[in-house]
Amino acid sequence: MIKTHGYAAQSSTTPLAPFDYEHRSPGPKDVHISVDFCGICHSDIHQARNEWGNSLYPMVPGHEVLGTVKAVGSEVTKFKVGDLAAIGCMVDSCRVCESCKAGEEQYCNNQATVFTYNSRDKQGNLTFGGYGNNIVADESFVLKVPANLDPAATAPLLCAGITTYSPLKHWNAGPGKKVGVVGLGGLGHMALKFSHAFGAHTVQFTTSASKVEDAKKLGADEVILTKEEGWAAKHAGSFDLIIDCVSADHDVNSYLNLLKRDGVLCTVGAPEDPIKIAAFSILGRKTLTGSMIGGIAETQEMLDFCSKHNIVSDIEMASFDNLEEVWDRVVKGDVKYRFVLDLKTLN
Repeated sequence: MIKTHGYAAQSSTTPLAPFDYEHRSPGPKDVHISVDFCGICHSDIHQARNEWGNSLYPMVPGHEVLGTVKAVGSEVTKFKVGDLAAIGCMVDSCRVCESCKAGEEQYCNNQATVFTYNSRDKQGNLTFGGYGNNIVADESFVLKVPANLDPAATAPLLCAGITTYSPLKHWNAGPGKKVGVVGLGGLGHMALKFSHAFGAHTVQFTTSASKVEDAKKLGADEVILTKEEGWAAKHAGSFDLIIDCVSADHDVNSYLNLLKRDGVLCTVGAPEDPIKIAAFSILGRKTLTGSMIGGIAETQEMLDFCSKHNIVSDIEMASFDNLEEVWDRVVKGDVKYRFVLDLKTLN
């Protein structure tokens, strides 16, 4: 067993605190990673505080994990000691269903996806994430990190990156397409970068005039201020695809009315309350859909795309001694645009 030190939530009402635990020793196909950086996702907070009602304790959060390979099993072929490697939101699945065989493990038909934390592995053991100095996973769920990308700024690609890359690719964002991005946070700024890199005419929606220049720097061809009167009517029926990255409650009907015939509004945020749709908003064969992360093959494809186009997340570094303050800032949206924990601060 591998002795590990990290931070854990012991209940929904207690702050994260130091926690010692163990990971399994690497089996024949396992990779042991010494964690260097871990992105902080808002879902870490939702789950630690049991805001989704599915929390398991003790919980060591973190699913944007990047580090250095410390050991490999005897049958591992993709990694060697000293390599940079990464783990995203999942570490296993049934591997035999239609979705898993198609490389869409996140949609495992047998509901056997094992998430990086707040989950149980096939032996029934709790999984622990990247807010700790070690992690072990089967090499099939470990990703290669391109050497030309900044490691700390690469970590958020494992969730914020693939969550936006996957729907943009699936609905064919590219030249000749008009793509909208709702929300300019951890997800939104990655959607903006990817849509621009795909060659789509990319439009950022924001309520804040202070974000206009940032959005243009990140790749927006246009910025629409949704507090201005008549903004929706001015752009009605003109979008092929809109990626909605907002996790707070908001009215999606205005954005559905912006879609062309056969246009798609894809939500990747997770609002607490149900989305309410007016019947007339989806006339014209408009589609409201959602998307989760991406499969392992697509996540590796995304990392390689980022390497080619020099795309990483815009980050602020965080340490364990101010974790509560950092989480408060995440909840308030006070970050440009993703916090990353430096595991050197763990001790």
